[in-house]
Amino acid sequence: MKRFFLVLSFLAVLGVVSAQRQVTVQEGPLYRTEGSHISIWCNVSGYQGPSEQNFQWSIYLPSSPEREVQIVSTVDSSFPYAIYTQRVRGGKIFIERVQGNSTLLHITDLQARDAGEYECHTPSTDKQYFGSYSAKMNLVVIPDSLQTTAMPQTLHRVEQDPLELTCEVTSETVQHSHLSVAWLRQKGGEKPVEVISLSRDFMLHSSSEYAQRQSLGEVRLDKLGRTTFRLTIFHLQPSDQGEFYCEAAEWIQDPDGSWYAMTRKRSEGAVVNVQPTDKEFTVRLETEKRLHTVGEPVEFRCILEAQNVPDRYFAVSWAFNSSLIATMGPNAVPVLNSEFAHREARGQLKVAKESDSVFVLKIYHLRQEDSGKYNCRVTEREKTVTGEFIDKESKRPKNIPIIVLPLKSSISVEVASNASVILEGEDLHFSCSVRTAGRPQGRFSVIWQLVDRQNRRSNIMWLDRDGTVQPGSSYWERSSFGGIQMEQVQPNLFSLGIFNSRKEDEGQYECHVTEWVRAVDGEWQIVGERRASTPISITALEMGFAVTAISRTPGVTYSDSFDLQCIIKPHYPARVPVSVTWRFQPVGTVEFHDLVTFTRDGGVQWGDRSSSFRTRTAIEKAESSNNVRLSISRASDTEAGKYQCVAELWRKNYNNTWTRLAERTSNLLEIRVLQPVTKLQVSKSKRTLTLVENRPIQLNCSVKSQTSQNSHFAVLWYVHKPSDADGKLILKTTHNSAFEYGTYAEEEGLRARLQFERHVSGGLFSLTVQRAEVSDSGSYYCHVEEWLLSPNYAWYKLAEEVSGRTEVTVKQPDSRLRLSQAQGNLSVLETRQVQLECVVLNRTSITSQLVVEWFVWKPNHPERETVARLSRDATFHYGEQAAKNNLKGRLHLESPSPGVYRLFIQNVAVQDSWHLQLPCGGVAAQPQWHVV
Repeated sequence: MKRFFLVLSFLAVLGVVSAQRQVTVQEGPLYRTEGSHISIWCNVSGYQGPSEQNFQWSIYLPSSPEREVQIVSTVDSSFPYAIYTQRVRGGKIFIERVQGNSTLLHITDLQARDAGEYECHTPSTDKQYFGSYSAKMNLVVIPDSLQTTAMPQTLHRVEQDPLELTCEVTSETVQHSHLSVAWLRQKGGEKPVEVISLSRDFMLHSSSEYAQRQSLGEVRLDKLGRTTFRLTIFHLQPSDQGEFYCEAAEWIQDPDGSWYAMTRKRSEGAVVNVQPTDKEFTVRLETEKRLHTVGEPVEFRCILEAQNVPDRYFAVSWAFNSSLIATMGPNAVPVLNSEFAHREARGQLKVAKESDSVFVLKIYHLRQEDSGKYNCRVTEREKTVTGEFIDKESKRPKNIPIIVLPLKSSISVEVASNASVILEGEDLHFSCSVRTAGRPQGRFSVIWQLVDRQNRRSNIMWLDRDGTVQPGSSYWERSSFGGIQMEQVQPNLFSLGIFNSRKEDEGQYECHVTEWVRAVDGEWQIVGERRASTPISITALEMGFAVTAISRTPGVTYSDSFDLQCIIKPHYPARVPVSVTWRFQPVGTVEFHDLVTFTRDGGVQWGDRSSSFRTRTAIEKAESSNNVRLSISRASDTEAGKYQCVAELWRKNYNNTWTRLAERTSNLLEIRVLQPVTKLQVSKSKRTLTLVENRPIQLNCSVKSQTSQNSHFAVLWYVHKPSDADGKLILKTTHNSAFEYGTYAEEEGLRARLQFERHVSGGLFSLTVQRAEVSDSGSYYCHVEEWLLSPNYAWYKLAEEVSGRTEVTVKQPDSRLRLSQAQGNLSVLETRQVQLECVVLNRTSITSQLVVEWFVWKPNHPERETVARLSRDATFHYGEQAAKNNLKGRLHLESPSPGVYRLFIQNVAVQDSWHLQLPCGGVAAQPQWHVV
């Protein structure tokens, strides 16, 4: 704890804390008696953290003042030590939370061992420790020595007899304390009534039932000696009967200056029976008749029957429908209330005492509102020695009801309306006709009322007899805007107009007419009342309000138009606006967004995400209904999705504001925007084409039919070889006429030999492979893709189809190659030159090219070997034999004329001898030569 205060002091010096926690506890020492209930308050302020703080109570017993014994906590149920656990769990010790920062510790059955120093501790919720977190106070538990005793007895007394009762009150408390003593009376299970009491401040007090008698000295409380308190009632009354007992309380002043009742004890009781004397009386109320007419007089007689009336004191009060008319005391002077005093002053009413036993109420001119129950009450009063009166017994007879009939009236009332069933918002007009058998006697006041479906009645407007029109409280605002009008069209004809009706205006409309005449005294009197009514049924605007979305074309083709209809039911008049919003959920999305709204005032509002629709969408509202048509032209994928219309029903209020009555959402309409049905047909005819090398291969791809005149085509040319599983792409022309060579064309070196052509007719495509070779043989076909331009100006592939195949076979031409057949043996001297000649006598084609090769056979070598080679592009190549025999520098080739080829070997040696073969594409001569 010392370390804790050091930390707080250090923080305070540094100035790092802005608020200081302060725990305060009720000031001690407190003195309480054993067995009593004590409560000790504890508050905390200046804290941080939650508004609701926790509290923990501990005690330091006198036997061990340094040892903390935990009692109870608001946060930890395991906080109490064992000696308090049972009392805490049993609810005999508990903490009552007054506020978040204030509590009361309650100990219900205080024990002597509960004395000690109590500590209230609040666990910290502050960011830093600063301030006080606990406070202490002392509790002293003293023995309960208060004793209250009285003799139990039963007494029988007669009315007006005196009564004396005594009570002994003692206390041995050492501390300075005060005593309070009270005498109480109890009847059966009723609440005790205080007769008289002496407070701790030595003040006498009585309850309202005995206060007057105490002030007159009829009830006394006297202290005899140090411990005896005597109750005296000088004149018992029958109402005093019951059990009398005394109750004492011992008070001590706490350190805060307040007084606390440490203990309270009551004595045994004395039962007192009071025998009443013969002072009974009865009261009777009489009148001649009970049915009267307005203006007639009536007299009520209140007759008292009792013994010795002249020697007794009685007071009389008159009442009408439980409201006081007048009172008259023993002095026979009437006192009237304000309303009846006014009538008495004008000579219309009289209250008097006719004799000691008869009291009279007379009304000279009855009004219809005088109908009701009349009664009188007679109270016997007792005069004290000081001359004041005390009320005793009071009696009243049964009520006498009278009925005051109005003057007979000959009027009749008829109500008519412009319609009995209307649509909400239509105007209502009522007329109230008053017919009389003779000449009207006075004036009329008219009230228009509405009785709704729940049988609740409300005043709409009324016109008083002076011609002033006033709206009812519920209709005041509507009337101020002209929504309700009442008028006296003729003396006997009254009208009511309700404009822009509402559903709550439905019900029974009643015209209540009151006929007034002026009485003799100048006041207006009601002669008669008549009423008539007519029912009005109002169909709510939202009744049957429904919306349906329809479309005749749930599936459309690109660039077609489609219409969506939002059908509103029922058919509303033009004055009832309906706003309609078309909502759209594009394909592949989950959310709807507002497309376009036809507002209640006829305007059109486009949604934030409707830009793609505006140029192709028209919205139209029918003049004869609230149906809204949405027309979309040049349909595309953008318009494909789900459509829904939302209708809002509006009503214009009397104050020119608008109320949305209902909202309805239609069914979903799914619009599918489809690509057009393809009409693409590609010729499937098969062809077989056989040709010789160097001839062109003519391939055709014919489109027999197409979907649109605006169709574009992409053509892909393939060739399929028997050794391949699939065809290989040769050439592709896209729909926008771009060329792309396939891998086959690249690999085979065909780019220079390919020629593509699109014919003017538009449906015929040709591919020519120039200078065909045997390797070009295969199965050729075309793959056609049909492309169209979408409404969004984007190209899309509509269809594709493969043509029939053209089987192409490329053959070599029949060989006509013929060489000179001359052959022989040559002998040449060393170092000389040898000339070998190859002559082509004939060839297959004048355009053909020749490859000339010289071979050699050596003895004991079965295979021939190449000496030299002249390729078809006239390039000379040495063979492997030339390298072996060191011939590269000694060989020379000449072609003096077409078809004549001469090979010269210079500086020959003996090892150069061999058999020579000279193939030039045909049969070759085989000369043999050797060197000598």
